[in-house]
Amino acid sequence: MAKEKILYQFTRKNMVLVARHRRLPNGHPLDLEMITHPGAVCIVPFLNSKQIVLMRQYRAAVDSYLYELPAGTLDDNENPLTCAQRELKEETGYSAKSWKKVGKIFPLPAYSDEQILIYKAAALKFEQSKLEADEVIEVCPTTLAEIKRLFARGKIIDAKTICALTFCRVL
Repeated sequence: MAKEKILYQFTRKNMVLVARHRRLPNGHPLDLEMITHPGAVCIVPFLNSKQIVLMRQYRAAVDSYLYELPAGTLDDNENPLTCAQRELKEETGYSAKSWKKVGKIFPLPAYSDEQILIYKAAALKFEQSKLEADEVIEVCPTTLAEIKRLFARGKIIDAKTICALTFCRVL
């Protein structure tokens, strides 16, 4: 790891905005503002071999509804699979018997160390969702063919969702 000096930091929830002075491997000095992140998960929940549980979620930062897969941030010292199981149930109301880690992405490496672990979930059973107050979500069971059509028409634009669907060979 390159040498660094912390210039300042601001903490909110599990994330920290930090300014660091670093010397890059090539010797160049760099003042870097970045967000340190505890990590996250994204779940591709298969209802069956031809249908996935997709969500239409309102995102205030872009003032729009986006098609997304269930996802969430790890709590302190939380096991990623435990987080995935919690987020799937909270956001969609489904639990799954079968889980498989299929990949990992760094969605914003220019200014964050966040990594998202991607899981495939199967053998789903509907129970009941437990949305938080700031979650505006419509659960949309969607065929793989319709997901491909939505993507082709530019309707699926959430990066983690596109990556996760690609890892599961849906796109």
